[in-house]
Amino acid sequence: MVQINLPENSKISKGKYYKDKTGSKNLRRVNIYRWDPTTGGNPRIDTYEVDMDNCPSKVLDILNKIKNEIDPSLAYRRSCAHGVCGSCAMNMDGKNGLACTKPHKEIKGDINIYPLPHLKVVKDLIGDLSTLYKQYESVEPWLKTSDNKSEKENIQTKEDRAKLDGLYECIMCACCSTSCPSYWWNGDKYLGPAVLLQAYRWIIDSRDEDRKARLEKVADELKLYRCHTIMNCTNSCPKGLNPAKAIAAIKKMLATS
Repeated sequence: MVQINLPENSKISKGKYYKDKTGSKNLRRVNIYRWDPTTGGNPRIDTYEVDMDNCPSKVLDILNKIKNEIDPSLAYRRSCAHGVCGSCAMNMDGKNGLACTKPHKEIKGDINIYPLPHLKVVKDLIGDLSTLYKQYESVEPWLKTSDNKSEKENIQTKEDRAKLDGLYECIMCACCSTSCPSYWWNGDKYLGPAVLLQAYRWIIDSRDEDRKARLEKVADELKLYRCHTIMNCTNSCPKGLNPAKAIAAIKKMLATS
């Protein structure tokens, strides 16, 4: 049996325990992944006792409470707090999602919070998304037409516009891509669910005049065909989108064109 060992400096150790100082009888234990590259130390799991009587309903509210009242050194991304920007994507209770839309009451027992899996960690809960953004740029996510100087609206039929539903709502939070085993192992070459969904959004847009070139750009064994329809991407999307369906549609278009 093959045994895989982590490098010594990657092994997670037990961290600090922050006991409640409020005297509250309604406490939740929150276990958070911590790593600071400036210290040279190993990652650790810090545990916080949080007074839930004075905490709003979402996991992001817990993180804000910890940062504001218990441990200001905690690092994480957040911005809109309404499920629009995708900044607070992280792994909660073993599933990727947005901390601002995840109710903490849905999590039973201790609340375990980690950064998105298989990303390089910048600090604590902040993952490095630079590779994902470069891949997103590579599919050229903008409208391409021959008449770029026209001042008239570029109209669509209602039927063509409806084809974009379930695509344009993607907020590039990376929950889907970082839940995909194929992206874990081939993230430098495989574009991943988020980027391929965005690629399909422009391929299927009736106003775009570069469909053939767009299809050729993704028609690669590694860029596209590393998808094995595991469906983790669809199960983890916090917006309820279906990246696996978009990827299948691209494959079908290539097979029939």
